[in-house]
Amino acid sequence: MSVLLQPPFVLGLPTETVYGLAARIDEPRGIEAIFKIKERPFFDPLIVHISQFAQLQLVVSCWPQAAQVLVDKFWPGPLTLVLPKHPNLNPMITSGLNTVGVRWPKHPLALQIIDEEGVPLAAPSANKFGRTSPTTAEHVRQEFGSSLPVRDGGPCAVGLESTVLRIEQDESSVVLSLLRPGSVTREQIESCLDQANVKNIQWRREHERSLAPGQMKHHYMPKIPLVLVETRGLSQDQVLDQLESRFQELPKEIDHVEIRRPQFPIQSVFEIKLSQEPQLAAREFYSRLREASESNAEILLFYKSEIHQGVDWLALWDRLTKAASLRV
Repeated sequence: MSVLLQPPFVLGLPTETVYGLAARIDEPRGIEAIFKIKERPFFDPLIVHISQFAQLQLVVSCWPQAAQVLVDKFWPGPLTLVLPKHPNLNPMITSGLNTVGVRWPKHPLALQIIDEEGVPLAAPSANKFGRTSPTTAEHVRQEFGSSLPVRDGGPCAVGLESTVLRIEQDESSVVLSLLRPGSVTREQIESCLDQANVKNIQWRREHERSLAPGQMKHHYMPKIPLVLVETRGLSQDQVLDQLESRFQELPKEIDHVEIRRPQFPIQSVFEIKLSQEPQLAAREFYSRLREASESNAEILLFYKSEIHQGVDWLALWDRLTKAASLRV
């Protein structure tokens, strides 16, 4: 019997990126439960997860050549494609948009669950809206308690949300929009399409933030305020000297996300450290934020000089800047 056709109609499940809060795309009670449990605003669309190509006919209304080229290379895996949605798809999934994000995850347990249900699953990250994403089953339990069933598939191998790419293709051109960076980079996408001889590719420089999840200025935020130190050479004491006045300049919330802020004066500081290897750093990031949030610290600091620049670090830098309450 289907697990997701019974209360609470949602399930915490592992993927290779982060743990998701999943519901069947054909069960409105489950889709509504996702938004309610996450305290997620209805303007933020959900990504649909499939386990076989035949399920695409339930999700999208067209399948461009460029999409096939990319999924031949990157699926199953951490690449979400945004395409015109199927007319019968629940509009709550897409937040009323005429497009939908869809991907084929790589985690065997996620695929087993989708196969058992027999339909695609809508599944955003299994955390409260705007807060740190979970990369273990225990993170999900800490977030929602025992009332939410969770399937434990071990730690997530990638550790950051998928790359989100919009594809608009007609007879004369292919227009691409990188809506969210991830472990599949723009350079890898371009190389794949070039090798397949896909012509007339254009990149859209700007896009509507509503087209994909995780687009707000502040997202992935830990319980304890995170300050991103961009200026090289500032000591910890120099950073702390700036904070009270800088925090006073911030609004209470931005894009429906409450900005975390410390009590002053600050007595205890936790400095986040990550691996110097980009894939390992990405895998560590959310766990480090959660571990630090369980400490007695009043503020978390991360120095930009701790990570390198370049395409392999783009996704992590995106999450860092959005997780931070303040940048100095």
